[in-house]
Amino acid sequence: MRTVEVLLDETADAAVREAWRRLAEAGLPSQARHRSPTNSPHLTLAACRELTAPIRWELADVAASLPLAVRFTGAVRFERPTSVLAWALDLDAPLAALHRRVWEAVTSDGGPQTLNPFHEPGRWSPHVTLGRTRRAGAFADRRIPGLLPAPPLSVRLITLRSYDTETGALEVLRPRP
Repeated sequence: MRTVEVLLDETADAAVREAWRRLAEAGLPSQARHRSPTNSPHLTLAACRELTAPIRWELADVAASLPLAVRFTGAVRFERPTSVLAWALDLDAPLAALHRRVWEAVTSDGGPQTLNPFHEPGRWSPHVTLGRTRRAGAFADRRIPGLLPAPPLSVRLITLRSYDTETGALEVLRPRP
């Protein structure tokens, strides 16, 4: 599986890493414990089986549209197969358009039936993960609001990348020359 993600600007990246650190120091699930060298704060836009030539062509245009200014709206929790604590992003028109372009790219060479339905436009909740665990209700801890720093209001999405879940390889997706 190949993800399509965007990285955050330096200030937002540092704020997310600080939140990770605080959660870990409090003994709560935190992305700080994810020791992979590829682990960095990011926003996942979609995932697909492979990045074929038609998908790459479309994603090059998406990469050319960066950077994109967005804003965090605060902490959010998801209870899916895993419990997730994240900072949500405002799904304004430019971010929705960016996401739709990525979704259309990854469905252009195979269709949506094999993709994660949580990434589908209309269902997608843009967020940057702070902590994740299989323990249900792990983020119901009342200490969490006091532990987290305030997210930065202004954030820029700066780099499009893909992560290969099978090989662990990262690839920066660049605009066409």
